[in-house]
Amino acid sequence: MRLFPRVMRGIRRSQDQAVAHIAVPLSPRHVAALEHLRDSPLSVGTLADRLDLSLSTVSGVLADLDQAGLVERTADQTDRRRTIVRIRPGARLAVEEGLDGASAPIARVLDRLNTDERAAFLKAMDMLEAEFRGTSTDGGLATPAATPESGVERPGPAALRLHGFRGF
Repeated sequence: MRLFPRVMRGIRRSQDQAVAHIAVPLSPRHVAALEHLRDSPLSVGTLADRLDLSLSTVSGVLADLDQAGLVERTADQTDRRRTIVRIRPGARLAVEEGLDGASAPIARVLDRLNTDERAAFLKAMDMLEAEFRGTSTDGGLATPAATPESGVERPGPAALRLHGFRGF
């Protein structure tokens, strides 16, 4: 238990340094939202579900990111009641660099593990997250982790959540 606070402080320091060039202060919630938006646009509701935050909290985070010029919100063309959020094309490079820099320490550590160790670490992180959320009572995985068979090179969702990209 003594290790967790030191690791979390290191993660937060690394994250702060990695996104310092973005010119606006970003909290872990801002970074988490950008991480989820990095691969594709999402509706506000989907983003709230993935972040495990209320719609009003996510709306506030998105308002900050919009004001900073990092995301844009548009009405869904198929359902005008829904709002779709995406990273602004002109901000994509800065966002990608910040997110990659923030996850670099964990990626370097995971790269030093062999395949079995990496799979065990990611499984343990998924199990720990499930335990905290109360979603798994049988010790199973709450969400699929990156596995050697999946060919995923980037750290899986558990590693990113450990990195401070979720639930702050």
